[in-house]
Amino acid sequence: MTEHWLIIGASGGIAQGLLQNLLAAGHQVSAISRQPLAEPISGVSWYQLQSAEQGAADAVLARIFQLPVTAVVICQGWLHGDGHLPEKSLQQVSREALQQSMEINLFSPVFYLQALQPWLQKQPGIRVAVLSAKVGSISDNQLGGWYSYRMAKAALNMLVRCVSIELGRVNKTAALFSLHPGTTDSALSAPFQQRLPAGQLQSAAATAERLLSVIRQSQLTDSGLLLNWDGQPIPF
Repeated sequence: MTEHWLIIGASGGIAQGLLQNLLAAGHQVSAISRQPLAEPISGVSWYQLQSAEQGAADAVLARIFQLPVTAVVICQGWLHGDGHLPEKSLQQVSREALQQSMEINLFSPVFYLQALQPWLQKQPGIRVAVLSAKVGSISDNQLGGWYSYRMAKAALNMLVRCVSIELGRVNKTAALFSLHPGTTDSALSAPFQQRLPAGQLQSAAATAERLLSVIRQSQLTDSGLLLNWDGQPIPF
């Protein structure tokens, strides 16, 4: 059966892997991003939006949801850039890095979920996955550091938990959860790849295949959880 997927933050490496996988399987794909795709992808209905705040995404979402949506994946994430690297100590934390991390890792998903809410409430069986990170788990944190990224992803996990509860009250067939994709060969992980153990780094295509499997196999009991790339829950 043909599925219809919406990928938000579609210009990133993992998102590109998702797009290619879904298209190769013959599915309908809609995509939203702030930046243009690296190159146009035939078969993708792409929309450029800078923000979902104050109704900016309403017309686009109304057009997308004319066809029932199987699943939504929010792929936005920021770890480094503009001269900022993950902080190794509290003294390295800056307002600029905090603001950038919160803006992309937390605020943007907040407003996309807000804009999506009317559609999620009435779409039977819909699945919504928000890419998070294992380093956003407070109980798993044994190393410290990476302040801006850890804090933003921990807050994102709380956002997903709260929205999943609210959504479950009005759509008892929907599931919303956070997903840790693992370490993927992308611009986000590029500065840190040389330190990784052999076999830990995955291609975008491999990551996409694993994540799509988790989303398709997800159950209502997964709603509100942080799931690993293999489908196992990660403690908050």
